[in-house]
Amino acid sequence: MTTLKALAASLCVALLTAPNAFASAITNRDDTDQKVTIIEGNAATDHILRPSATLKEVCNKGCVIRLNGNQKDEYELKGSEVVSIEGGYLYYAGPPASAVPQAGDADQPREPSPK
Repeated sequence: MTTLKALAASLCVALLTAPNAFASAITNRDDTDQKVTIIEGNAATDHILRPSATLKEVCNKGCVIRLNGNQKDEYELKGSEVVSIEGGYLYYAGPPASAVPQAGDADQPREPSPK
């Protein structure tokens, strides 16, 4: 039982010390700079994203993304998406890196147990 408590405590510490594990990432795949406004709650932050550059660990708790100051063109992120800017639009680029299984993560096959 103590091993189970220790494991639970370790898991809690790991989750609490990795707040950016579920943050979003935005990559500019266009050939021109893009102005990206990130709105979290009442705070808005502007970034100039150069071609091929990536904003990492943004929108930890969700946010609204506005491209090039266009108030009519807003995108809502939950805080774990990987997105890219292509042709002046924001596109879903894939699952968050934390959701992609790594080599060796899967259980190994084993022989069925005898009945």
